[in-house]
Amino acid sequence: MNVLQGTLADRDAWTAVGVCKIEKTMELVGTKSAILIMREAYYGTTRFEEFCRRVGITKAAASARLSDLVDAGLLSRRPYREPGQRSRDEYVLTDAGRDFMPVVWAMFEWGQRHLGKPTPLQLAHKDCGAPATVAIRCADGHDVPAEELAVRLARSRPR
Repeated sequence: MNVLQGTLADRDAWTAVGVCKIEKTMELVGTKSAILIMREAYYGTTRFEEFCRRVGITKAAASARLSDLVDAGLLSRRPYREPGQRSRDEYVLTDAGRDFMPVVWAMFEWGQRHLGKPTPLQLAHKDCGAPATVAIRCADGHDVPAEELAVRLARSRPR
């Protein structure tokens, strides 16, 4: 499997440390609680106390993760006020947060296949009910299996 192509194939000629987008993403969301907060935000959780309860984390951990996810642009704060209460913030997915969700769903699918007995849960297309899956697709619309995926420096697409 020749994944790295072109000048990237010479692994001794370059390093990704500090600039790799996988590394940068993991810095932002590389904790269990961050991923679970994203899952819960997608499910519609918005309130601080709900995140603590649904993710099973302390208030201090929830505060830190929510702050990190807001700073990263995956969630935004939206003020609300219950009658007779002080103003508080709720947390909602941003466009970047919605764009991140296929990463979470890919983890779900991997877990269903590789971590013991699958749960009865399934990703599905809400409109027609058909099962759905996370897939890599090229700009021409072809599904790209892992063995056909390459990493190379961006340039004009070969024809």
